[in-house]
Amino acid sequence: MLATLIGMAAIIAVGLFWRILLGGKDAEIIRGYLAQTVYAIFLPALVLHVMWQTPVDLDALRVPVVAAIGVLLSLLLAALIYGNGQRVGGRKAVGALLLAAAFGNVTYLGLPVLSQTFGTWSQSVAISYDLFANTPLLFTVGVMLAGHFGHAKKVAHPIIELLRVPALWAALGGLLLSLFGVAMPVWLDTSLGVLGAAVVPLMLLSIGMALGWQSGWLRRVPLLLPVVVIQLILMPLIVWAACIGVGMPAKLLAPVVIEGAMPCMVLGLVVCDRFRLDASLYAEAVTLTTVLAMISLPLWLKLVG
Repeated sequence: MLATLIGMAAIIAVGLFWRILLGGKDAEIIRGYLAQTVYAIFLPALVLHVMWQTPVDLDALRVPVVAAIGVLLSLLLAALIYGNGQRVGGRKAVGALLLAAAFGNVTYLGLPVLSQTFGTWSQSVAISYDLFANTPLLFTVGVMLAGHFGHAKKVAHPIIELLRVPALWAALGGLLLSLFGVAMPVWLDTSLGVLGAAVVPLMLLSIGMALGWQSGWLRRVPLLLPVVVIQLILMPLIVWAACIGVGMPAKLLAPVVIEGAMPCMVLGLVVCDRFRLDASLYAEAVTLTTVLAMISLPLWLKLVG
């Protein structure tokens, strides 16, 4: 995994340097278009391609159940630590920190890590983990928390927001096609494969362009330490225990635990911006956990693999 992470870190670094060269505002505009293209076109193509070829069995339920346990218990731990925000700089800060502690980067980083480490068969683990647990919880529980600690002029109902996720429909469609044994046409197999191949490099570039620090970041590091501990240490432990509890097959154990050990979710920046939470603090959490994950992920693989 170390060689894989070094290669991915190089692509992330390209995105970071691109952000620095372009400047903050221009980089955010480009990153927004890049992320939206992956979100609306390339990722749904990959999801449909993978899930269409994934057998529908009990494991399709085990993975999201374990993921949901990891997210909800991590969110509870973060809520107990950060409280009402009086000690961390106000409600906007605590809202951002709760999101950072609970939701991992299980697709943008998790999918390439799993596919490069375990093989393309493990892509279905990352997709199930995210689209059937992580993302639904972000757009329901996460959005409600963001609305409680922040504010927005006009926001759609959380369920409406969830139904607008293209990759979710692609995953459901792929599972139905797999369940009924519909054969994938050769031309569509080729098209989806070409589109899906663009996901990993574009995701990694997008992560690099999302990283950043604001002035005075050093004094905010203590605020971020609980997020680091929860995301990189406690959540994978929770996920590991949950895997044992649901009888996760040995083949899936390591990929699922590695998913639980991912750093903070980049998509959370969108939620922070929409609800006027402390997006700068959230971005620093993404940066810190992403850098440290390059050390912690190989250790977790050694432990669980």
